[in-house]
Amino acid sequence: MRLSVGRHLAPRPLSDKVKKPGTRREAREATIQFLFSHDLNDDTLPDQCDHFWELRTARPKVRDFAKQLIAGIFEHKEQIDQTIEGASKNYSLTQLTAVDRCLLRLATYEILFRDDIPAAVTINEAIEIAKRFGSNESAGFVNGVIDRIEKEHRGNHP
Repeated sequence: MRLSVGRHLAPRPLSDKVKKPGTRREAREATIQFLFSHDLNDDTLPDQCDHFWELRTARPKVRDFAKQLIAGIFEHKEQIDQTIEGASKNYSLTQLTAVDRCLLRLATYEILFRDDIPAAVTINEAIEIAKRFGSNESAGFVNGVIDRIEKEHRGNHP
């Protein structure tokens, strides 16, 4: 069962064999951290995120891409959440761990609203970030839900 119980959003350390994340991966990770913060405190809003960027330093390109993602997710949050609810059979959003919920929101936003990002990239990024931030089951769970969303979206948009 995927209940929301206490895991902090601290990433697992990167091994010596893993290179530092690229700009977009780093921006996605920052986006997940921002969304996680918002989950814990509704006062964390996209237009008031200066404090977040004081705590989570990032290069300008990382910050710019993360801001685009955050703004888009908040703009389309209702549709994103409905899509996730439909694809995550037997689970409501409130039953998901906060990390999984945030990852699903990010990936669903990219699939539904970002034609400049291939779905395969979105799915791969979601899986890799889930491995780093989520539970042992997160990667498989997120992969399954995002795969269903992508197939449904592709079926509606040839």
